Amino acid sequence: MLVTCMTQKVLAIDDDPAMTELLTLLLKTHGFNVLTANTGEDGVKITREDSPDVIILDLMMTGMDGWQVCKQIRTFSTVPILVFSALDSPGIVAGALDAGADDYLVKPISSGVLIAHLNKLTRRTDMNNGNKFKPKTAPLSA
Repeated sequence: MLVTCMTQKVLAIDDDPAMTELLTLLLKTHGFNVLTANTGEDGVKITREDSPDVIILDLMMTGMDGWQVCKQIRTFSTVPILVFSALDSPGIVAGALDAGADDYLVKPISSGVLIAHLNKLTRRTDMNNGNKFKPKTAPLSA
């Protein structure tokens, strides 16, 4: 059951179009408005122009990688950034968090865990902005 309040805008940045399409399908079924970028440069540009509520960011991208994207976005925005990567080394996780990411998940992950982390990040942002939190989705069945 979908319980929608304010639609949260999620920007998915990944150089794999199949991944951004998959995230779009998944997130839209949970009431999120989804923007996508398949290069780091486009991700930074969309962040500036469309002010997403949360960003899902891959680290391993050609051209501008996820660490560079994260650092660049942090120069002008405090938007929550969730790194979603296949890299699972403690040093890499720490490096991404040090670069300005707010959360880190390792691929593959269940859709329920991804949605819960997005809700956590947007809830924190809503509370910091003085808005009362209303969940975007009903609890997921086990």
